[in-house]
Amino acid sequence: MADMFSRDEPVFIISVAAQMLEVQAQTLRYYERLGLVKPQRTRGNQRVYSHNDLERVRRIRRLMDDLGVNLAGVEVLLNLLDRLQEAESTIARLEAENEGLRKLLNAMS
Repeated sequence: MADMFSRDEPVFIISVAAQMLEVQAQTLRYYERLGLVKPQRTRGNQRVYSHNDLERVRRIRRLMDDLGVNLAGVEVLLNLLDRLQEAESTIARLEAENEGLRKLLNAMS
């Protein structure tokens, strides 16, 4: 099933997501209120979770359960991890542009 959909595509309603994650639906609603996870919404305003959303909740649970991090700490860590991922994407894009320019310059000389 994971191969049929993009990891960002919302495919799980809250009850299914909660069951898969072995948490209560209320826990997912609470994480959403805190801004830790942002499921998409259907036209009927029903929460729908993607594979990436589920992985984010798993990360939250690991930080709390395995490392003893509280929700405030989880929020800080997730924000830092998100910024790091954005920076890595930017670096990869710039490296690719740099390589393209290098090849262009080599071809011109």
